[in-house]
Amino acid sequence: MASKKTIIKKIQIILTKHFESPQVAFNFFDKNGDGKLSKKEVVKLLKEAEINGFIRGLVGSKLIEGYDKDGDGKIDWKEFKVALKEMATDVL
Repeated sequence: MASKKTIIKKIQIILTKHFESPQVAFNFFDKNGDGKLSKKEVVKLLKEAEINGFIRGLVGSKLIEGYDKDGDGKIDWKEFKVALKEMATDVL
């Protein structure tokens, strides 16, 4: 199974190399345009980041669990920015 560091690096690569900005990436993965990423949308992001299908669902759940501060089961833009900031420090 991929390490946390490897998963974070893959997420950072997809967000920085394939999109102009984190906001553009967030909007791309927010397929229904509700301003929040559902688990399904987070899993889609993980798929694009080439996270193994076996662990995608688990990682998606853990990301939402860890960063969903308002408890709605989704990650909004504010929570997404916090996640990116924390992921950047976790990789160092």
